Amino acid sequence: MSKFVVPAAMVAALYMALLYAPTEATMGDLQRIFYFHVPAAWSGFLAFAIVFAASIQWLRTKAYRWDAVAASAAEVGLVFTTAALVTGSLWAKPTWGTWWDWDPRLTATLLLWLVYLSYMILRSAVDNPSQRATLAAVVGIIGFLDVPVVFMSIRWWRTVHPVVLSGSSFNLEGSMLTTLLVCLGAFTLLLFHLLRLRLQLQTQQMEVDGLRDLLEE
Repeated sequence: MSKFVVPAAMVAALYMALLYAPTEATMGDLQRIFYFHVPAAWSGFLAFAIVFAASIQWLRTKAYRWDAVAASAAEVGLVFTTAALVTGSLWAKPTWGTWWDWDPRLTATLLLWLVYLSYMILRSAVDNPSQRATLAAVVGIIGFLDVPVVFMSIRWWRTVHPVVLSGSSFNLEGSMLTTLLVCLGAFTLLLFHLLRLRLQLQTQQMEVDGLRDLLEE
């Protein structure tokens, strides 16, 4: 991936969200947070799906490259989920009159964030590489089960959270939908770019740890 692709995509997303998309009639410019909130949540979910798949592969093969992928994706996913929670709160304060509401979707998303925060804490607390990878894989797999709960929460329970995707279509007019799709694409590119960089660091860290163990022996 060219080093210019991600910055260009993010600039395009900023232009679409801040200038191209029309001002929403009810919420005004506040609604523009939506173009960052939804892609951030989507990117977090996609990252945790990668954790899920890589964790299964680790348990199946015991190949450390899969543990490195899972660890990297979990960290990147945690960043995007944090961004989703923060942007959601920024939207909620002027809209609902509170920074936080124990709405089913918000609660499920917070639980997801806590699970993967625990995942990262677990990784830092266990020294044995194989044991660390196995325990983290179990948490990563179980944690992903909350992702469909987050997605379906507005359909399963009463909620004040806005519904964007209804059935098989988006509840958005043309230019707003175009803007959302551009932002989703830009954030997805950003996700894979950050994942690649984090995976490089994770792989180097594993090599350093391996050399340290050899020296200690």
